[in-house]
Order: sequence, then C-alpha cells, then structure tokens
Amino acid sequence: MNCYEEFALYYDELMDDVDYEGWFLYIKDIFTRSDIEPKEVLEMACGTGNLTYYLCKEGYNVTGFDMSEEMLSIAYNKLLHFKNLKLLKQNMNDFKMSKRFDSIVSICDSINYILNKDELLKIFKNVYEHLKEDGLFIFDINSYHKLSEIIGDNTFVEDRDDIYYVWQNYFDKASSLAQFNLDFFIKDEDGSYMRFDEEHIERAYQIEEIESILKEAGFKGIKKYEAFTFNTPKNNSERINFVAKK
Repeated sequence: MNCYEEFALYYDELMDDVDYEGWFLYIKDIFTRSDIEPKEVLEMACGTGNLTYYLCKEGYNVTGFDMSEEMLSIAYNKLLHFKNLKLLKQNMNDFKMSKRFDSIVSICDSINYILNKDELLKIFKNVYEHLKEDGLFIFDINSYHKLSEIIGDNTFVEDRDDIYYVWQNYFDKASSLAQFNLDFFIKDEDGSYMRFDEEHIERAYQIEEIESILKEAGFKGIKKYEAFTFNTPKNNSERINFVAKK
C-alpha cells in the first residue's frame, strides 16, 4: 500500500497542530548559530509544502521534492505564486540534482521511513554529495523512546467534525520497526462516510546509530538537540534534531 494517496487530501487538516512557521524559525536560528547565510536550499520529502512556504517566503531559492504525486499536487497549488521554487517528483533513496546546495533539510521524521541502515547510509552519502563545502544537513527523527514507548503498541482515536480515524500501532523490538495502521472515515455532504486505510512503517533509531552513519557518510561537526531547542537530548525526548556539516 502506498502512503499519502487519499491521505494527502486531508493531510493539512490533520496536521493543523504543527507549528510550521515555528519550525522554520528554528531552522533559521540554526543557520544563524552555524554562521551561514544559505541561498540555495533543498527540501527532501517536502510533502504538501508547509515548511516550503516559509523557506520561499524568506527568499531562499528552494528546490523541493517528494515521491507522492498527490502531495506534490497540493504543494504546487499552494505555492505556485513563488518564483524561487522548483518542485520535483523524486525519492530520498536515489534523488539526483544538477547542482549543490548550501543546506539540505528534511522535517517531520521523514528519515524514520528509511528502514534499512545500508539504505540510510546511501542517502546520507547522496546528501553529502549534493551539499556545497561547509553546507548543512538538518533533519529530525522520532526518537526511539517515542516510537517504542509512547506510540508503541498503543491505539489512538480522534473524532473531528468531518473526519474520524483510528490509529493502531505495533512495535517490534527485534527489528526496531513501528507499524502504523490508520483507518479513516470521511463524512460526505449527504452524511454518509467514506473509508480508506493507510499503513506506515517507521524505524526507531538510537541517536548513536544516526551519528555513526552520518560520520561514515563523511559529515563532521555533528550536533544533536532536543527538537525546537538547543538542549542536549534526554532519555525521554520525543523528537531529536540533527545538524551535520560537510
């Protein structure tokens, strides 16, 4: 089952609690603290373009890519007035660009969707090759603690005016994989409901694993923060942000 097909139409509504502007300002603060003023920015797995909007608004020349045509279609309609943006359909696993970038960013735990360490190393090496010298790679992950203990083997239910969904989760400690099974019920104008299902799988990585793979890919000066802060991650941190320098 492909992710983000029907779900793409309701993604923004269901993610309305995410402060994308605040996330952008956090990334901008990372640029300032790292003493760089990027002009060319690549956003991996840009989705419906919620972070992309703020990157473009700030004036960066932005290239964004995603593997979901449905998500890209929404992003295109949302961002078509920006002249400093290029949207592409590509995959994190083997993306290829004709230029290098001052910074490459990826948010909302996209990295957790890479389930194999060898594949993650391949991606990190590709990111490294697409960065200019001293360029920054900025990304976040759902922490091992969050995927194993908080989401874990739990079920969540949300009932909104026109959307009802059940989110059943399973965590396998042997493989460190978290499986999310989502059942959506969308209310039509006549009061009936349309149902669709999605399955997502994320890998729970330890901080040390990510850092080791980044070093193997060639990155230096790797920094880890409890996301949206510049504090050292704690054992119960739910989201970890990484900043790696070429």
